[in-house]
Amino acid sequence: MTRPEPDHVDAIVAQWERERPDLDPSPMHVIGRISRLAATVEELLRPVFAARGLGDGDFDVLATLRRSGAPYELTPTELGASTMVTSGAVTKRVDRLERAGLVERRVDDSDARGRRIRLTQQGLALIDESFAVHMDNEARMLAGLTAAERSDLVRLLRRLAESFAAGSPHRPAPGDRRSRAPGTRRRVGAADDGEE
Repeated sequence: MTRPEPDHVDAIVAQWERERPDLDPSPMHVIGRISRLAATVEELLRPVFAARGLGDGDFDVLATLRRSGAPYELTPTELGASTMVTSGAVTKRVDRLERAGLVERRVDDSDARGRRIRLTQQGLALIDESFAVHMDNEARMLAGLTAAERSDLVRLLRRLAESFAAGSPHRPAPGDRRSRAPGTRRRVGAADDGEE
């Protein structure tokens, strides 16, 4: 197997190794690439939504309602929990989608003070069409990987996400030098993501 050509992150790591040989910039190989890929992913996904008059958040609300199953409705609280945004952000998105005729608010049968957000027929048709194009787009984005490589990547990303969520009991707070033994090299954290 041939060694891959050095990329932008490799160059940055090499520069830091030269300029600060007392530090270990190797975490940038992972964090720097994730950071750069995240920005690229957003750029590649956005045109699919924009072509249908949707923002990223609009698509997220429609998709969340659609995947909840018939009758394709949730409370604002359920929407917020599933989309991981504040109640204020949910309200703004729903307002925008309601004006576009893609969702409707209705009184909650179990609580007259509550409201439920439901896809309209127009909203259902739009998200079904949009999601098919979205999946084709994502498949193209991953076309450079084999099925086995994709499975390996999923496994590693899941482990990384679990690690981030759990944290490390021995991990020092950013900038905390007291927890480092004298003479040890500081691990470069997420703040040095490969762009400095």
